[in-house]
Amino acid sequence: MNWADFAHWGARIAEWGKTYHETLRDRPVRAKTAPGDIFNALPVKPPQSGENMDAVFADFEKTVMPGITHWQHPRFFAYFPANATPPSMLADFLTTVIAPQCMLWQTSPAATEMETRMIDWLRQSIGLPTDFMGVIQDSASSATLAAALTMREKTLGWVGNAEGLPGQTTLRVYSSIEVHTSVDRAIWVTGIGQDNLVRVPTSGPSRGMDPEALDTAIATDLAAGYLPAGIIASTGGTGTGGSDNIDAVCDVAEKYGLFVHVDAAWAGAAMICPEFRDMWQGVERADSVVFNPHKWLGVQFDCSAHFLRNPDDLVKSLAIQPEFLKTHGKDGVINYSEWSVPLGRRFRALKIWFVLRTYGLGGLQDMIRNHVLWAKELCEAVRATPDYEIVTEPVLSLFTFRYAPAGVVDLDDLNLRLVNAINDDGRIYLTQTRTDDKLVIRFQAGQFSATRDDVMTALTVTDEIAKTLS
Repeated sequence: MNWADFAHWGARIAEWGKTYHETLRDRPVRAKTAPGDIFNALPVKPPQSGENMDAVFADFEKTVMPGITHWQHPRFFAYFPANATPPSMLADFLTTVIAPQCMLWQTSPAATEMETRMIDWLRQSIGLPTDFMGVIQDSASSATLAAALTMREKTLGWVGNAEGLPGQTTLRVYSSIEVHTSVDRAIWVTGIGQDNLVRVPTSGPSRGMDPEALDTAIATDLAAGYLPAGIIASTGGTGTGGSDNIDAVCDVAEKYGLFVHVDAAWAGAAMICPEFRDMWQGVERADSVVFNPHKWLGVQFDCSAHFLRNPDDLVKSLAIQPEFLKTHGKDGVINYSEWSVPLGRRFRALKIWFVLRTYGLGGLQDMIRNHVLWAKELCEAVRATPDYEIVTEPVLSLFTFRYAPAGVVDLDDLNLRLVNAINDDGRIYLTQTRTDDKLVIRFQAGQFSATRDDVMTALTVTDEIAKTLS
């Protein structure tokens, strides 16, 4: 492809993207293909000779698009959003065009210095104090892994990387059952082991860790010869929005000298609205905090903001400096590859800059406040509809419910069939979870272009389909 062709196709794809987003409501939210459809539509062998882009793009529309679940659909109410706003797309397009590898300051000074400034913009936006610094990770999973590695190394006196875990005192990490499964995976990868992730019972309407139970678990482990390493707390857990009392967790952590990481992957974005910050009161006492701008702030995936009170601990855990990666003659520069597990790094700060400058904090706050308001309105409408019950109350824009007509013995089966029928229908997309041993349906509002009508449509569609089920 020559550069004239590149310019032609760049413009054509931009026009295609405009039409795609303007007509998303006409598409089913979830892909309707069967397993293997896309795989079997692709040739078994790679092409020997190149083809023109007309043929390639025609096959993209014919083969790929039917197998896409439309995460930018305004009636995508499943999981959490992965918003991609137009300015974020354009920033990522520019990043793709210049294609820098931003592992060191010297490999692209603009990327490093913009990352430092954008992380501080985000810190100010969510109300963290000035003693927090940060780094852009690819996902909250990576941030949690980095935090778990840091608590491991700090607890072992920085010898784990050199000596390994065999022969060391067995480490323990504490969390509630409401945390994301990325915590489990981080514990696997650090070598601490699933059996040493201690699940603390939850209590109260916020479904947070019981501080007394946390204290007891740590004291019991110490008496049994284990070595507590840290606590992973949650603000806005994936299933129902479970949120720990961060102040109380930090009280226990300080008593035992433990590292605290707060996973606020989804809910952290809402902290740009000061009225929601009581959800994580005490967060300034944590050692590590993560939230994903790529969820609710309209910044294209992937982009996770990881804040640390003492980044030197993270760098000491992760930094490797062979001669070929040293930056000579430049004092005081940050090499963010020393703050992350991967060496290679994308220029993610550019899309944060584009989004914040285009919408401003005020525009993003209005969007989040609307989603929270509309979700609560929908929750009340579901509550008032016969045969439905609210299982967990709204946490920001997330709540759970189930269809519970009188006389049905197996409500789990009924609700699973309902959510599957809703998603097969295609007008909206919901997911299920399990709470207090009940299978329930999750609803969350968070798609950037969603309207109040889109949100309220969720009940209309759900009830229409529910009435068709025996």
